[in-house]
Amino acid sequence: MEQGTATNAELVRTAFAGWERGDNRPFFQLVSPQVTWRVIGSTKLSGTYTDRASFLAATQGLFERLAEPIVAKVLAVHDVGDTVVLQWEGTSRGVNGRPYQQSYCWVLRFSAGMITDVVAYLDTALIDDMFAD
Repeated sequence: MEQGTATNAELVRTAFAGWERGDNRPFFQLVSPQVTWRVIGSTKLSGTYTDRASFLAATQGLFERLAEPIVAKVLAVHDVGDTVVLQWEGTSRGVNGRPYQQSYCWVLRFSAGMITDVVAYLDTALIDDMFAD
């Protein structure tokens, strides 16, 4: 790493700070358009997405089930070689009136300063709950 170049963890912290202020665009600009994104579990959102656009399109259904944008709070960011482990909480409420208090752990692999691979661990039962009427 060149002197003055941010670590991958610093890139994630800086980009995620936007989401903590209500703007998730800086984070998703850090995600490669050709990312492989795996959502663990067996919900409507679980599975493997082979690019950023398909992941964002799939998650649009969840965002439509939320009454307000997710408020993000970073709990921890760990740098391990080309991988960053990000623990964060997201809160909102569903249009069904139920609270959305999600705990996330995302394993982010970097290449050339971009996130190219993600494994997302989360409370999948809570996802299902947001789709319940």
